[in-house]
Amino acid sequence: MRAGLAGVALASLAACGGDGGGGSGSTPVVTAPAPTPTPSPTPTASPTPTPATTAVSQRTIATFDNPWAMTFLPDGTLLVTERPGRIYLVAANGTKTAVTGVPAVVSSGQIGLHDIVLDPGFATNKRVWLSYAEAATGGQRLTVARATLTAGATPRLDDVTVIWRATPATTGGQLGARLAFAADGQSLFVSSGERQQGTPAQDPMATLGKIVRIALDGSPAPGNPFIGSATTRPEIWTLGHRNPYGLVVASDGRLFETEMGPAGGDEFNLIVAGSNYGWPSVSEGDNYDGSKIPRHSTNPAFAAPLASWNPVIAPGGMIQYRGSRFVGWTGDFILAGLVQQGIVRVRVTGSTATEAARIGLGARIREVEEAPDGSIWVLQDGGGAKLIELTPA
Repeated sequence: MRAGLAGVALASLAACGGDGGGGSGSTPVVTAPAPTPTPSPTPTASPTPTPATTAVSQRTIATFDNPWAMTFLPDGTLLVTERPGRIYLVAANGTKTAVTGVPAVVSSGQIGLHDIVLDPGFATNKRVWLSYAEAATGGQRLTVARATLTAGATPRLDDVTVIWRATPATTGGQLGARLAFAADGQSLFVSSGERQQGTPAQDPMATLGKIVRIALDGSPAPGNPFIGSATTRPEIWTLGHRNPYGLVVASDGRLFETEMGPAGGDEFNLIVAGSNYGWPSVSEGDNYDGSKIPRHSTNPAFAAPLASWNPVIAPGGMIQYRGSRFVGWTGDFILAGLVQQGIVRVRVTGSTATEAARIGLGARIREVEEAPDGSIWVLQDGGGAKLIELTPA
């Protein structure tokens, strides 16, 4: 991060005194009093900015088998999902307890059990929300369910209820599968990948390659941009996404998303209702076979990313940092980097975004979350992956 130090201009006031004239005889010589010097003002030094945190310490908490997401409970414990279909309640000291009652999950390739978030009313209703791959005719589909969490010595999920399913079912690819509640807590955003099939992202009657917004009963949320359309599904919020793995409602209420590009062109997007982000018609990357894809600049009908990466960072989960423990990070977005093997800090100013810094952690990072004390916890990717607490070094 580059930081500028402001210069200080110093001004001094000089005082000038006059001598009295001389005379002869008895005429007394009168000496004019010297004027009292005007004191020079004491300059106020500009404060030196505290350097932003650039180094972190790592503390391993526990290990997992292909973890994908986590969320902190109010008491500082956390829930961790594993893609094969398991959830653990994890204490601050790393003790893991399996949560029972998890719904049946299809685990194959990059799909399985994915996100878990707390309901805005969790303090009273103990509700959690899940996204996962469910078996269906024609393959699998992204499914969103809610459940009631009973914590304690034998944690379990009760009253598991499916509220939304992506369409159509298909095979292969990534689900996207991130969940984020709107600022008012009355609707839920869901990111849905295009399953590495491209064209469904532009199909208005499919929910692949989209961000959808649903009410808490699973119906299209009131105010969605395509409600009343005969040609576009009413739960769709935006179109033209590839593999959206990061989804955050910021402190100002705006929605931000990250998605993996093809060969290059990972994106950081401001999500605006009704917009089309262009995949696969445009991209900041190219196809894996080397064939070119037109850039966003060639077609202003498509919303361009605020920032993109080439070479890729392969963004996983994302948060907006709200704490103050990491100096200079408050309000910045922290992205998990799979290919980057660390975390990437992005700063948003108005409608622009720039990468502020990278911190390498020496392993593929799948997920990132902020703890109640302002520390940052990350999940590595793959078998034997570590859950690590990050604090300023």
